[in-house]
Amino acid sequence: MLLIVGILQFTYTQEQLMQWVNIRNTPAADLLFPYITYLGDGAFFVFVCLIVLVYNRRIGLMTLASFALSSLASLFLKTIAFPNSPRPLLYFEHSTYQYHIIKGLEIHSYNSFPSGHTTTAFALFSLFAFLDERKSRSLFFLLLAFLTGYSRVYLFQHFVEDTYAGSLIGTISSIIVYTALHSWALKKRQTDEN
Repeated sequence: MLLIVGILQFTYTQEQLMQWVNIRNTPAADLLFPYITYLGDGAFFVFVCLIVLVYNRRIGLMTLASFALSSLASLFLKTIAFPNSPRPLLYFEHSTYQYHIIKGLEIHSYNSFPSGHTTTAFALFSLFAFLDERKSRSLFFLLLAFLTGYSRVYLFQHFVEDTYAGSLIGTISSIIVYTALHSWALKKRQTDEN
């Protein structure tokens, strides 16, 4: 999935990708995506972290570490590296193309790159996919992450490149945390057994 969207970044302009998503709007999607997008909200992530922490301390700590690492990386890029990067509403304000925008939805104008919601969703759901031994559930977790990223473009909050960068940051953060803490847990278990 990351490879396909990465290739699309080099094949089409951000305007073409935005229009491709935007014309595929439906009344059902207009109702669903404003809720699906909350799967990438920081408050949702913290809530899930706390629940997981109660049931499994090790996985809860991994989840919190993934959230911290991905959030710091995203915040650095949004505020330091790419401050005031325009979001689609501002970028296309003089466009002759009539974009579909859901009525009553608050749409932001700045700090587009990267998508924080997508970063958060991929950090959470990719970690769960790594940890889950049943691959069918792993695919479900990745579908939730993908839908969250897609919702950000559908809702006209971000460009595809913003969500793509967010998906990479979230996934890489989870890989780092999973690898580091999983290796540490294995070494600790071996030490305890000896």
